[in-house]
Amino acid sequence: MSTASKTQTQAPRIMVIYTGGTIGMIEDAKSGALVPFSFDHLIENVPKIGRLGYELSHYEFNPPVDSSNMDPQLWKTIAEVIANNYDAVDGYVVLHGTDTMAYTASALSFMLEGLAKPVILTGSQLPIGEIREDGTENVITALQIAAARITEGSNAGQPMVQEVAISFGRHLWRGCRSTKESSTDFGAFRSFNYPALADMDLHIVYHEDFLRRVVQSHPLTLQTDMAQTVGIISVYPGLTQESLEYQLAMPEMQGFVLRTFGAGNAPSKPWFTNAIAQAVKNGKVIVNVTQCPAGGVEQKRYATGDALADAGVISGLDMTCEAALTKMMALFGRGLSSEKVGKLMTQSLVGEIGDKTMLVC
Repeated sequence: MSTASKTQTQAPRIMVIYTGGTIGMIEDAKSGALVPFSFDHLIENVPKIGRLGYELSHYEFNPPVDSSNMDPQLWKTIAEVIANNYDAVDGYVVLHGTDTMAYTASALSFMLEGLAKPVILTGSQLPIGEIREDGTENVITALQIAAARITEGSNAGQPMVQEVAISFGRHLWRGCRSTKESSTDFGAFRSFNYPALADMDLHIVYHEDFLRRVVQSHPLTLQTDMAQTVGIISVYPGLTQESLEYQLAMPEMQGFVLRTFGAGNAPSKPWFTNAIAQAVKNGKVIVNVTQCPAGGVEQKRYATGDALADAGVISGLDMTCEAALTKMMALFGRGLSSEKVGKLMTQSLVGEIGDKTMLVC
């Protein structure tokens, strides 16, 4: 039964995909170290889940994975679980470690082409079994968001959220716009260049103007081949010619995300721009993103950025590094040419790029 044909009286069907992370950790009695536990441990420690009245199913990574070990093959597993259960459930909650959650959210955004249901990632900064922790509220809220429906208008009955998003603390963020900004705050994530999709205080208040809407007739299509022939080069004071040229010359690499200063600036020394220009001539795609958490790249604003543009570097505009990397992985994974990848990197595919009017600080 499709989501659109469900009656309002039917219990929401939510699948929980447990990958691991701090939210599912428990203290080892002997060592005192935190070790992963099972999905049942989560349910036992959050009995309020039963009061929601949802029809829950789950998929569990065995063994659970520390998010530092997340990789494209595991992204593929998550995407395939979503696709294989797409007609059987109304929404998904992915429990995930915080360290690479923004990478996974961005990757899934590009892998799940035509997604029209909520895929909500959440986790916690403290294990859910501890006396003082943030996981209980995060899980309950994520489940409620995954179950939420539009109540008025021609789209009534459809999912309120129809994209990959991160629910953490008091805000819901677009997945491919998010980044982890704190290792200690309960509000660990933020989208600096796109507004919150929802705020969670006494009530969950959705900002529907910012939520993505898709054509319901388009089926979900998996694009799970992620090229691992792309990488990240960070510009920093003291970067040497030898180091840069070594990275750019790796024969297997098809492209790089170049993390630059400010509005897209980098050294203007000839050895730097010449190395970049030669890599572009050799067919490598180089996308310029800023190291600043907010704002974006304006390569023509300063002479140093202008030199990169002249060398053939593509502006990443206001994309996050996580989105730029996973987008390039997805595009090369589809077998596209460097020229085609370069063109698509400047176009918004799943809401990962915005215009200047959407920038928020």
